[in-house]
Amino acid sequence: MPIQKVGVVGCGLMGSGIAQTAAQAGFLTIVREPTQELLEKGLERIRDFMAKGVERGKMTPQRRDEVWALIRGTTDLADLADCDLVIEAITEDREAKKALFADLDRICKPETIFATNTSSFRVAELAAVTRRPHLFGGLHYFFPPVINKLLEVVWTPETAPEVVETLMTFGRVTGKLPILVKDSPGFAVNRIFIAWYNESIRLLDEGVANIPTIDETACETFGVTMGPFKLINISGVPLAYHAAVSLSESIGPFYTPAKALRELYESGQLWDLSGEVDPSRKRAVADRLLAVTCAVAARVVEEGVATIEDVDRGATVGLRWTKGPFALMNDMGWDRVMELMKLAEEKHPGLVPDLLKKQAASGQPWPLRHVRLTVDGPVAIITMSRPEALNALNAKVLHELKEVLAQVRANRAVRAVIITGEGDAFIAGADIKEMMALADNPQAIREFTELGQSVLRDIETLPQPVIAAINGFALGGGLELALACDIRIASSEARLGLPEVGLGIIPGLGGTQRTTRLVGRGVASELIFTGDPISAEEAARVGLVNRVVPPAQLMEAARKMAQRIASRAPIALAKAKAAILAAERLPLEEGLAFELERAMEAQATPDRVEGMRAFVEKRPPVFTGEEPR
Repeated sequence: MPIQKVGVVGCGLMGSGIAQTAAQAGFLTIVREPTQELLEKGLERIRDFMAKGVERGKMTPQRRDEVWALIRGTTDLADLADCDLVIEAITEDREAKKALFADLDRICKPETIFATNTSSFRVAELAAVTRRPHLFGGLHYFFPPVINKLLEVVWTPETAPEVVETLMTFGRVTGKLPILVKDSPGFAVNRIFIAWYNESIRLLDEGVANIPTIDETACETFGVTMGPFKLINISGVPLAYHAAVSLSESIGPFYTPAKALRELYESGQLWDLSGEVDPSRKRAVADRLLAVTCAVAARVVEEGVATIEDVDRGATVGLRWTKGPFALMNDMGWDRVMELMKLAEEKHPGLVPDLLKKQAASGQPWPLRHVRLTVDGPVAIITMSRPEALNALNAKVLHELKEVLAQVRANRAVRAVIITGEGDAFIAGADIKEMMALADNPQAIREFTELGQSVLRDIETLPQPVIAAINGFALGGGLELALACDIRIASSEARLGLPEVGLGIIPGLGGTQRTTRLVGRGVASELIFTGDPISAEEAARVGLVNRVVPPAQLMEAARKMAQRIASRAPIALAKAKAAILAAERLPLEEGLAFELERAMEAQATPDRVEGMRAFVEKRPPVFTGEEPR
């Protein structure tokens, strides 16, 4: 569902950031506040934020002016009537939000998608006041929305699948890392975050440790720069208190605000962060915080709110933890985890879910996967999903990709494949940290390189045509992987290159071979010898990619092409692909002989009969992919 014009209702701390984010992605953005005074205040907030970006060298004056030209302010809700997407970002008042959406439902065109930025209320409850619950979802941004890359895309049972996909795509195009979350109280990340800070305050209530000790321990345990008390002082005590109250009303007493939090809220004061850290209390603090957050994270997954991978991504991207709760559990091992779960049950009976107990009983680590396979009819989409590392290739990722490719190869219903990346990168190369760890072990380096070559050869020899949808950086092993695909479509924001010589190595996953075959010795030599990345437009000019499209159109263009390919005879496609690959290695006479044999094999298939008969009968063919009898 194409999005060109975006409306944002509310231009406060969240709304102004959401509007700027949309405009920066190239969307015409209409921002509405009910009064001119509030509107000017909100627009000034955007101006100030971009001015600071220019001062710090994060944005050029030209870029600032381009973004500002896409932002329109209004006090009239009717100015949002023809928006393709309207995002609500007003105060957390249930009745005010319902009244707003009821008004928008009357004003906006029938196909307008509505999204709420609520963090407190059920999305379905807000959608129910409209006549378009199928066009209603949640876009839960995290503060500050211009900087924080996490976005929870919230679906209800009535949200149409194409709307969910549109919101996910909108998130990606606007520079976010979207995670898919089922409509439920607190969604995914706040369930964990509120449990984390509320348990920290309970530790204070119980006299386990003082504020400086708890804050420092939380920072050390989760790899964050601010502990819960300092963070609440900055984000606001009322926000922390009301968020806990809201979850306690929806989920149960576990989220009831800790005594000291309630008292602080009533006093209107901030936490006193002074005092000395007591190292002897740190273990007790770390144990309680780990126990609670890991148990809650597992419960979120057990309830189907989000996947294991998305929960961990929410923690690392949104909360900026070094590792998510499931990765932390894998690192600790089940003996240590179950010690913590015993502590969790003692303090909060019933908190530990069956899912965690069953996984512990299996003795296997949580299955955190970085390669995601989705099959949409005849099209398989393989997504490299390690955005926190720019989808860098390590041994684990390569093994997962090899498994996924084997599944695609075996699935006769799949007739075309798209490979893309999550986040800012397609694939930014090999994982340098892992490569450095192997540096003194030539045999391990050889085995890693052979594994990479094997996986890329699996891509190249799939019977189904493969399209690389290059969404961002495709460097080193990432470009080599794209070159193993049959067709490459690049976002205009993509950058492509083979920078290995700058690291004292050479492209080892086919970069010297496939690049030369594709664009010739001269261009290949320049790319490899200089190591300099090139733009998507330059890559298209030299023949490295087939075409370049705007970021918002990348997956749409890839899907359209994949669907077009999938409508063709699958055996004929496989034979044609084999002949094309043979052309790269065989002299012309041998290549022609190879082509002849593949042509005769295609000629013998039932699809040949169907294709020609459909042509004569002037109807679309129905290809089955059956082998000759």
